[in-house]
Amino acid sequence: MVEMEENENEPTSGFDELLPGEMAFKAQSIGIKKAHLDFLSTFALAIMAGAFIALGCIFFTISQTSGGVAVPWGLMRVVGGFTFSLGLILVIVGGAELFTGNNLIIMAWASRQLSTWRVLRNWGIVYVGNFVGAVVTATFVFWGQHYEMDKGAVGLTALNIGLGKVNLDFVQALILGILCNAMVCMAVWLTYSARTVLGRVTAIIFPIAGFVAAGFEHCVANMYFIPFAMLIKNGAPDSFWKSIGTTAASYDGLTWGAFFLKNLLPVTIGNMIGGVFFVALAYWVIYLHKKT
Repeated sequence: MVEMEENENEPTSGFDELLPGEMAFKAQSIGIKKAHLDFLSTFALAIMAGAFIALGCIFFTISQTSGGVAVPWGLMRVVGGFTFSLGLILVIVGGAELFTGNNLIIMAWASRQLSTWRVLRNWGIVYVGNFVGAVVTATFVFWGQHYEMDKGAVGLTALNIGLGKVNLDFVQALILGILCNAMVCMAVWLTYSARTVLGRVTAIIFPIAGFVAAGFEHCVANMYFIPFAMLIKNGAPDSFWKSIGTTAASYDGLTWGAFFLKNLLPVTIGNMIGGVFFVALAYWVIYLHKKT
C-alpha cells in the first residue's frame, strides 16, 4: 500500500489526467514560474485577470435580474454561479494572473524554492493589477450605460449587490472570504489535473458555481461589483432613478471607505487564509513536505 502511494506522487507521462501527487509537483513548478515573471508581464496579465473576473461579474449581474418574472431564489443563485464561472475560465484558459489563485504559489515557498520576497512581490503586483483591471472595466461598463438595460433593472441589481457587500460585518466578510478562496483555489488546483481545454473548463465550473451560489466573497470580484455600484450611485441621471422608483440617497452606504474597510480588507484577508492554509499548505503537507 505504501509503495502504491509513493508511486502515485511521482510525475508520470502520457495523456491521462494527472493524479493529486502529480498535481502538487505541477502547482509548485507553476508557482516558481509565476514568481519569476518580469514586472511588466505580471502586471499586464494581472490587469487582464481583473477584467476577466469583471466580465464574469457582468454576466452574473444579468443572471440575477429577473425582469419582474418570479424565479426561485435558489435557482437564480445556481444560474448566477455558472455564469460567473466565465471569469476564471478566461483567466485559466486565456492566461492571466489572478491574486486569489496565486495564493497557491506558497507551495513553492514552503518547499524552499522561492523566497518570501518573491511571493510577496508577485502577490502585490497581481493584487494591484487586478484592482486596475476590475475598476477600469467597471468604468467602461458604466460609460456604456449598461445599467440602463431592462428599464434600469440591471442597474438596480448592481446597486443591491454592491450595497449588500458593504453591509457585511467584518467577521462575516472574513469567513465568507475564507470559504470563497478555498473553493477558488480548489478550482485552480483541479485544472492542474487536466490535459485539455475541456478538462480545465469542466474542473473550474462546479467549484466556482458553488461558491457564488453560496454567497461567498471574492476580493477581485468585489473590485468590480462595489465600484460599479458606486459609479451608478454617483453618476446615473435622474431618469434612471425614476425608472427604478428610488433615489441615490437609498444607497448612501456605498462609499470608498466602506468598500475598503468593511469589505475589501476582511475579504482579502479571508481569501488569503482560505487559499494559503486550507488548500496550498494542506496539499503541500500531504504530497510535498517529505520531498524538501
